[in-house]
Amino acid sequence: MKKLVLTGAAGALGSKLRAPLAAMCDQLVSNDLVDGLDDLAANETYVQADVSELAAMEALTKDADMIVHFGAIADEAPWDDILQSNIIGAYNIWEAAYRNGVRRVVYASSVHAVGMHLKTDTIGLDAPHRPDTYYGLAKCFAEDLASLYWDKRGIEAVCMRIFSAAPPTNARAIGTWLSTDDLIQMVEKSITSPVVGLTTVYGISNNDRAVVDNSKAGHLGFHPKDNAEDFAADVFAATPPLDNKDPANLCIGGPFATVELGNSGVAGIKAMNNGDA
Repeated sequence: MKKLVLTGAAGALGSKLRAPLAAMCDQLVSNDLVDGLDDLAANETYVQADVSELAAMEALTKDADMIVHFGAIADEAPWDDILQSNIIGAYNIWEAAYRNGVRRVVYASSVHAVGMHLKTDTIGLDAPHRPDTYYGLAKCFAEDLASLYWDKRGIEAVCMRIFSAAPPTNARAIGTWLSTDDLIQMVEKSITSPVVGLTTVYGISNNDRAVVDNSKAGHLGFHPKDNAEDFAADVFAATPPLDNKDPANLCIGGPFATVELGNSGVAGIKAMNNGDA
């Protein structure tokens, strides 16, 4: 791999991907809105640019083999903010990829594209979109955009529906945890798999109580290793009985299923975790 582009490189997840991605290519170009990044790898450069600006994304992705797109607002937010960062930003990434002949986009989608489905349904990858927020709706848009650009313009894409990418400290996370190691493996497999066409995969660890079925993404070779069951006894002992009529407990989107549109869902998760992120 000659050149990889990583957007959202300063974010909570993007920052964990910089070193693994740098090891996979001759040149890693990391991008975000911050002034700079610390500890750049020898083959890594940083470009400050806004994903909502098409010309900037076209310049950023010139000569790239693949784009790993994590650059967006990572929470529910007012519509105009989601529109610029997450919807127009996604269009700009795929359009820049098309203009520059980029082979594949590896996209940080989210559980919130299907967040209103029930945990007990154990949905597969063919479940219809059922967003829980404007944030989730933007993920649906980007997944459909990926489908359009694959069908009409031949750009491959892997849409990774990422779940709870933080240590499990609440009952919901016992079924939805995605460990850092499994996140890295999923991204690496999304890059190295010879042919992906248009692939959707749930970003979730090998949890005994997983709330989705990932079997139709077997061609990626993604085999998560970690299991939130290791934390279950302690978490359940510290968790009061859950209200089994509360959509935040019933739906796979968790607190995002109950927040008012435009209001933070991450705040609800922090409250569930007694203040932990």
